[in-house]
Amino acid sequence: MKILDKYILKTFLKPFAATFLIVLFVLVMQLLWQTFENIAGKGISVVFILKFLYYTSLSIVPQALPIAVLLSSIMALGSLGENYEFAAAKSAGISLQRLVRPLVFLTLILSAVNFLFLNNIFPYAILRQQNLYYNIKKKKPALALVPGSFNSDLPNYQIKFEEKYGEEKNLLKKVLIYDLSSRQGNQKVITAERGKIISEEGSRYMTFILYDGYYYEDHTKSQKSPDKKAKMPASQATFKEYEFNIDISDLVGDGQLDEQRFKNSFKMLKLNQLQDTIPVIKDSYNTILSLRAKSVATISKSNELYKYSDTLKIKYLDTTKILNNFSLKDKIGILNGAKTKLNSALTNVKNNMTTIKRKRKTLNFFDSEYYGRIALSFSCLILFFIGAPLGSIIRKGGFGLPMILAIAIYVLYFFGNTFGKNLAEESSISSLLGSWVSAMVMVPFGILLTRRATKDKGLFNVDAITQPIKNFFLKFKSKKDN
Repeated sequence: MKILDKYILKTFLKPFAATFLIVLFVLVMQLLWQTFENIAGKGISVVFILKFLYYTSLSIVPQALPIAVLLSSIMALGSLGENYEFAAAKSAGISLQRLVRPLVFLTLILSAVNFLFLNNIFPYAILRQQNLYYNIKKKKPALALVPGSFNSDLPNYQIKFEEKYGEEKNLLKKVLIYDLSSRQGNQKVITAERGKIISEEGSRYMTFILYDGYYYEDHTKSQKSPDKKAKMPASQATFKEYEFNIDISDLVGDGQLDEQRFKNSFKMLKLNQLQDTIPVIKDSYNTILSLRAKSVATISKSNELYKYSDTLKIKYLDTTKILNNFSLKDKIGILNGAKTKLNSALTNVKNNMTTIKRKRKTLNFFDSEYYGRIALSFSCLILFFIGAPLGSIIRKGGFGLPMILAIAIYVLYFFGNTFGKNLAEESSISSLLGSWVSAMVMVPFGILLTRRATKDKGLFNVDAITQPIKNFFLKFKSKKDN
């Protein structure tokens, strides 16, 4: 390796190491603040918190690596331009392409490392992080309840309250509880002005003590005969204090924080596993579509719509005149029958729409994850060919202007990636197209910057805009003088 190549690599690697660690730290801290409320105060040892941070850091590396490449390429090339090293290299007959050649090879290696990371370490880190986070969150389920919305984490119960207060955050205000343990809907409804939760670590039960409340239970669904339903449709009562227990053994398990409860999420699978899983989900989705289509066809009897009694087919058939062959009573019967079949078909479609959408969205999640990882692997290379020419154009090193430009570019890249992913998940575009939206925007921008840097031009050619305006006014002035 030549001395020039070593110098260029050294100029790049120093800011790369610093920016990578800074970006990784910022992203990990951002996620930590989001999950801190569910971790703090639960008696979790420092070892498990550090383990959680370790898995979080591993899952963030594929995002931090492209940002570090972008920022360090702007800083390194900007520093070379600021110190007139570009001018010295060009005077010696060394082109920009020759200067950045070792950085291109290094970026290709980083892209390969990012791909291997996304395919092997990222799924493992997500698997361990999500399971560890879930087990920590369920270690004291009382602290996992969120005010202002219905909480469905506790089995067979829907719980809502306005405020959670107290030193241990176990006191509640304005409590509403739906008891679903009968498996027959919202038969039991409990409201209370105040409440208290008692949950001891390791216990399989959570105790609720409610004060100044109202209890209502509907018995009609549990009674089979009409007479019993009529005799005792419901029961209700007010209470000063009401206490009941909820079995949370399925949540706390055996208390092991390392227990793995989730293994088949799309983020926890390798690319070959995703490739094997996607056809299975697609076949299931196509089967549901086929069954629902056959169901609608059976209800509407669509297979009989184009049957003819003879071989002669009328090209233009006025269907409205066919009813004139029937009496008024038969007309009413035909129209009512058609209306009934149409309503049945529409009801069938509406009832199955939610299931079909959910299946399709699940398929889109797996598709987007598969193509998204491949696209993210190339992000280091794409952002390098934006950062390197941009740095040589602005000729500014350090963390000032390069940091601002890197943030602006990555926000645009991240927005395009998120926008495409959301469209793909909603089936507005294909998953393949959604994963490459950012690349389709950034690649032309990178080519433009590379051409301008190679020709030693500025970021924007101001003369190309101002010169036509000047020529117009000069021409207008010359005519006026004449």
